[in-house]
Amino acid sequence: MRTQLMSDQELVDQYLAGNELALERLIIRHKDKIYTSIYLMVKDSYLAEDIFQETYIKAIDYLRRGKYNEEGKFAPWVARIAYNLCIDHFRKLKRTPGIVTSEGDDIFRYMKFEETPHEEHVHLQKFETKLKDLIEQLPEEQKEVVILRHFFNFSFKEVSDYTKSPMNTCLGRMRYALINLRRLMEENQVVMR
Repeated sequence: MRTQLMSDQELVDQYLAGNELALERLIIRHKDKIYTSIYLMVKDSYLAEDIFQETYIKAIDYLRRGKYNEEGKFAPWVARIAYNLCIDHFRKLKRTPGIVTSEGDDIFRYMKFEETPHEEHVHLQKFETKLKDLIEQLPEEQKEVVILRHFFNFSFKEVSDYTKSPMNTCLGRMRYALINLRRLMEENQVVMR
């Protein structure tokens, strides 16, 4: 069977059986998503590339030591490794990440569904900037759940596993994050037309 047609789990099994091309296929398959997720956190292409490489070095090490048992969920597993490395980086720098795209633009700029006239576009940009600032004001645990869920596309189960918190706690943190965002929007008179 050609490696392009294999599932992630089949590729992992092939790699563990000695097929180096299987690992190459896995990396190529998930490169864009993993790199972009890292870049969203660190906002620096050189640093993102370093963390991306470190992510796969760690993943390969775990695979070789038999520490991979994610039952076919390779991409979320690697994304968690990348996220951990980003958090380690920020802990060293004692600062928190912003939310930008791989091109360095604010993530909210791409949440449009239709073209808007110039005046509405300017208003939308202002709203997006204010919303980003409000997300940054959330308590760390709430902000972490929002970032993992909406920017890393983790399921609530994956958020629960990653944070080592019960799923109901994660759901509660998301609920309180949304409540706090609404309150902050009202207090700061942030409205979207």
